[in-house]
Amino acid sequence: MTGMTSSARPLLNRRLAEFGTTIFAEMSALALRTGSINLGQGFPDTDGPEEVREAAVRALREGRGNQYPPGPGVPELRTAIAAHQQRRYGLSYDPDAEVLVTAGATEAIAAALLALVEPGDEVVALEPYYDSYAASIAMAGGTRVPVTLRPDAGAFRLDLDELRAAVTTRTRLLLVNTPHNPTGTVLTRAELTAIAELAVERDLLVVTDEVYEHLVYDAAEHVPLATLPGMRGRTVTIGSAGKTFSFTGWKVGWVTATPELVTAVRSAKQFLTYVASGPFQYAVAEALALPDAYFEAFRRDMQTKRDILAAGLTDAGFEVYDTAGTYFITTDIRPLGETDGFAFCRSLPERAGVVAIPNAVFYDHREAGAPFVRFAFCKRAGVLEEAATRLKTLAG
Repeated sequence: MTGMTSSARPLLNRRLAEFGTTIFAEMSALALRTGSINLGQGFPDTDGPEEVREAAVRALREGRGNQYPPGPGVPELRTAIAAHQQRRYGLSYDPDAEVLVTAGATEAIAAALLALVEPGDEVVALEPYYDSYAASIAMAGGTRVPVTLRPDAGAFRLDLDELRAAVTTRTRLLLVNTPHNPTGTVLTRAELTAIAELAVERDLLVVTDEVYEHLVYDAAEHVPLATLPGMRGRTVTIGSAGKTFSFTGWKVGWVTATPELVTAVRSAKQFLTYVASGPFQYAVAEALALPDAYFEAFRRDMQTKRDILAAGLTDAGFEVYDTAGTYFITTDIRPLGETDGFAFCRSLPERAGVVAIPNAVFYDHREAGAPFVRFAFCKRAGVLEEAATRLKTLAG
């Protein structure tokens, strides 16, 4: 064909060759095509607080953020992020030098890894992991070293000995996610203390994805890694408005870290989006200042939804693992006589009118994730009850 390259070399950069269309796009399209309830992709089916939405409208009308906002983010939002970290965790950050606003947490992850990782560096990540981690490490030319969370006593657990054994002289960075997507595990203070001690001992940087910080249930506690001894100076903490305020389309995330680390991350970020989400930044600044009652009611509501879906999945015959945080439940399909999560999820819309995600996409060791399937419960209670009714057909 005219204009086509004759080179035998593939068009896609080889570092990204293993990453095709994301499973989320595939399963969301399947949900649309079959009219199924989509419990695959993690986005709410209702908007967040009306006053926050109105704050965005007000910013648009007043012309705040309609042109390029400042590179580090609008001052009002940076101040609000710093105030949030201080109020919730006693972490003190300078809004001008230690806070960076990003196009969602996904950009924050990409910018941090592109900034801090060079070819040959190893990045240790907890497996299963959010799919952008692997792609961002690959784009940076790093080598990912997965440490697998495994089921133990009804929940997924980190083996600290395995983590320690994964660190070599080439390890540059630990990539930690808690509360953990997709397993719903919340790392304990003791586990995080051990991670911190390892990072200090081996002089490692840590990037910690804490986007589900406000979604912890029962007796679980969210402990930011940066609060632990020796970690304030080596930790890049990532947060996001999307999960906390149910406006995932606004794409407002942030990084808090030392001036040196923020400068490094900003150096990469400025060549990704440069800036984003102008008017929404002003709205999120107001959202972060909402009273504690908002955050508690949001958490309680999500816990109720977790319980609705967990009961439905149990009744349908799945093994259901404890979800201490996030808005995802991981299940085991082996009690249903199934072993292949991909095949199960592709057939589930026809069998039960529900869409889920096979956890194997979050693993380097695909076989380790093969029998696990993730369901999102950030939907209206009536939708979850209907999904539970449909899934009962699997129980025969």
